[in-house]
Amino acid sequence: MIVVATDDFEVYHGVVGELRDRGVEFTTLEPGQSLPEAARVAIVGPEDEHPDVETVRATPDDPRRAVDAALAILRGDGGQTVVGIDPGDRPGIAVLSGETVVAAFQVPADEAAAVVAEEVAEAPDPLIRIGDGARLQGTKIIEALDGVPVELVDETGTTPYLGTGARGMGDVLAAVNIARLDGERIESRDIEPTAGEIQLIKNRSRRRSDDGRTIDEELARRVAVGELTMEEALQRHRKR
Repeated sequence: MIVVATDDFEVYHGVVGELRDRGVEFTTLEPGQSLPEAARVAIVGPEDEHPDVETVRATPDDPRRAVDAALAILRGDGGQTVVGIDPGDRPGIAVLSGETVVAAFQVPADEAAAVVAEEVAEAPDPLIRIGDGARLQGTKIIEALDGVPVELVDETGTTPYLGTGARGMGDVLAAVNIARLDGERIESRDIEPTAGEIQLIKNRSRRRSDDGRTIDEELARRVAVGELTMEEALQRHRKR
């Protein structure tokens, strides 16, 4: 059982809210009160102590991380943090502690690296596993995750069939499957776009422009590798 033992108002309400949202059994005590026999881990505030049981220290701004750590202790699985990423325009991201999914996200591509970096910031031995599709978006995420081990995973078959009510969950569920697959350790990835990727960017430029303008191949390649934004490429094309 988890015990919440703190007189810090913000920590208490943040941690209790997280535990209730996850349906976790817990009890609360004042710091210094005797623990029940079933207690295995105590979540305490920044200034609290509870020497009678293994403790996890929580902060007001990040109660979820403390709850994740407490649950990892209860499971006794070592709690290695593995992050799976299904890259794309809105990548699916799944955070696993051992075999348990502890967090999931789907964010715009330019926010993905920051989300992943925050999730692994305090993990002792994190591992990132990223699918090998959507190469351009995936490469940008890899380059932004400096110093974190990354494996490239064959994502064939990782997106499950989505039944009734599961629409929109495919990328996140694929990220869970990617996190559970062994991949090839990489330091970087070739970002040179393919002819098909260049054409997709040219098509997108036509939809984004006010006058049906399509940028040329050279500008499209520079957009693909991140040298120009679409707006900058359209602006340059108008000046030609």
